[in-house]
Amino acid sequence: MRNPILFSLVLTLAGVAYAGTGKTTATPTFNRDVAPILYQNCSNCHRPGEVAPFALLTYDDAAKRAKQIAAITQARVMPPWKATPGYGEFLDERRLTEQQISTIRDWAMHGAPEGNPKEKPAPPTFTAGWMAGQPDQVIEMTNPYSVPAEGPDQFRCFVVPMNATEDEYVKTVEFRPGNAKIVHHAILFLDSSGEARKKETVPGQGYDCVGGPGLDISGALGGWAPGSEPATARPGIASTIKKGSDLVLQIHYHLDGKPEQDQSRLGLKFSKEPPTKGLTLYVLGNQKIDIPAGDSHYVVKSSGILPMDVEAIAVFPHAHYLAKDMKVDAHLPDGTLVPLIWIQDWDFNWQGAYRYASPVKLPKGTRLEMQYTYDNSAANPHNPSNPPQEVKFGEQTTNEMAFAFVSVTLDSPAQVPEFRAGTRAEFIATMLENGVDEEALGPERAGQLKLLLNAFDKNHNGKIDPEERQAVVDFLIKRAQQQQQHAAEQPHQ
Repeated sequence: MRNPILFSLVLTLAGVAYAGTGKTTATPTFNRDVAPILYQNCSNCHRPGEVAPFALLTYDDAAKRAKQIAAITQARVMPPWKATPGYGEFLDERRLTEQQISTIRDWAMHGAPEGNPKEKPAPPTFTAGWMAGQPDQVIEMTNPYSVPAEGPDQFRCFVVPMNATEDEYVKTVEFRPGNAKIVHHAILFLDSSGEARKKETVPGQGYDCVGGPGLDISGALGGWAPGSEPATARPGIASTIKKGSDLVLQIHYHLDGKPEQDQSRLGLKFSKEPPTKGLTLYVLGNQKIDIPAGDSHYVVKSSGILPMDVEAIAVFPHAHYLAKDMKVDAHLPDGTLVPLIWIQDWDFNWQGAYRYASPVKLPKGTRLEMQYTYDNSAANPHNPSNPPQEVKFGEQTTNEMAFAFVSVTLDSPAQVPEFRAGTRAEFIATMLENGVDEEALGPERAGQLKLLLNAFDKNHNGKIDPEERQAVVDFLIKRAQQQQQHAAEQPHQ
């Protein structure tokens, strides 16, 4: 657990809760009762070389922390699973049952006995280094990158050749931060145009890229944030790496007070068969964020319409430290409400993608809605500012964000360009409904959006109104189609 004050409070309250609540049944032991729970739910991260601060593989590992384990499991701080039950059904759910929590509590309360060695299950085995097993290909940053001790957060894009001599199809992606102390998050883009190489003027040292890679990407391989775990795609689904593509690895570095180096890497597992379904993202977001100091209930909303039938396979909510409640719903054309996810106790340190147990069918015309609530008061233990300060949208950890990335599949890979063009147009039009926030977006991106706003803001009120919106969407879709046609006509590099 990463907040010592919050942990102390949890430990105290949990101690009060289970003191004097002994059972008359047999006392749980580590070997018979507790080890199976830990091995199934905890040891994947609580083992040498992983993100957890200590291992939970042996009796000694667990016994000396028995009260701590009992406290944080009873408070449901661990395992780190934030999705509220009943709002989406997910794979790999890391949630202990009430019986499992009671077993750990009773074991700790009775002195954490070891029990009969013959009843202990075999500890789980793991492939060293890679959570998803040995990759087919490992891609590493060309050189270590150095960051200073102090200063603003850095956003750096590193261009790494993937050396694909033919189109390849990726089933599993695992990002491994080279230095977990400073790697805040990473987003994995693909570039088949060669433009990223031109931006990286010093090979291996990357280029500044706040807000994105600064080019029209040809694909993506997902992202990583603290708490993320690799997953294997379902049958028929894979990310395509086009022949000659480069990996554009955008890393957000959070400086920690001393000079550091990072050389992150990526592990890929391939499929021999091309995908039969299209794979892409639908992005909900809102950059109009300005949270007053002390405001404990600041609400940010966004919505968008699906341009064609899709199946949602995962959702990745994203914000920074002040978010506390995050809800994403789908409103079907027939009026049916389909909850996609609800997180009622958001923790930035434990974010990631939530994969649905079964694909969620969302027909054309479905309206996706997100509502995030933020707590910028002194009572929020995650607030990085004391006393609280005004917080606006931005890339720094002391700024805030409001995004929901929904992974969706289409009937065919050929539909992906059309879907991306439509959803990107809708996203930009939604941004323009609130005007252009130059402080949040930066001068370059804000300048581009202002040109678009000026062209379609017929009543000159500084924003795109509902009656002006469709013209913006139609223009952006047509422009995307023209760009795709132009790219297809260019000689293959």
